[in-house]
Amino acid sequence: MSWLTNTLSPVGLSWFGGFLTSSIGKKVLMALTGLFLISFLPVHLLGNLYLMKDDGGRDFNLYAEFMTHNKIIKAVSYTLYLSIVLHAIQGLLLWRQNASARGQNYAVKVTRAVGTNARAATRMGWLGTILLIFIVLHMYQFWLQMKLGNVPMASYGGEVIKDLYTPVMVAFADPIFVVIYVVSMIAIAFHLWHGFQSAFQTLGLNHSKYTRFIKALGQAYSVLIPAGFAIIPIYVYGDTMGWW
Repeated sequence: MSWLTNTLSPVGLSWFGGFLTSSIGKKVLMALTGLFLISFLPVHLLGNLYLMKDDGGRDFNLYAEFMTHNKIIKAVSYTLYLSIVLHAIQGLLLWRQNASARGQNYAVKVTRAVGTNARAATRMGWLGTILLIFIVLHMYQFWLQMKLGNVPMASYGGEVIKDLYTPVMVAFADPIFVVIYVVSMIAIAFHLWHGFQSAFQTLGLNHSKYTRFIKALGQAYSVLIPAGFAIIPIYVYGDTMGWW
């Protein structure tokens, strides 16, 4: 436990704070929080797939009830919210830092590679901003409303629980919301396409033996997971319109 004592000492805390505010520290924190968020998305998708089940929302509501009341899941959820905030803040700081550096680099005629990295960082910054706006709206429309009790109730086997299924169905019946949702999933796909492999590279986990596999896995993940999310509102909207 000596490492913990050293880290919590004034000198250790000063070093740790300096590391987190340094360029490499920001990138490491971005990578760690990004990978944590990446690991959460498949779980969230599996739960959302219940929305496509023809059971009146029973399984989706039971899933939502479990996710909001299990102590372990709640602890993970609050860690997730913190990760989203840290990931967004660090992303914006890096975006601003890269923008400043890019202006200086152009003044001294940097190499093409540096310019390419700057453009990639700029795209990630814009995509991240779009996603942050979407997450805030998403959390307000569903999570916050459920916490405030502004959702109907449903009864299953004598157990009365919050009916989150109904407001989700109402939202997915709105073509404007469906378009916003699908466009946001496209933004997530592009964000993941660059961010997945970049996170491994930042943490020094690249290796000639498995870098190609990580790249292929990241590309497949960045397409399949956002596509899975996007299909749900399209399916629900199409069902309300009688398309299938």
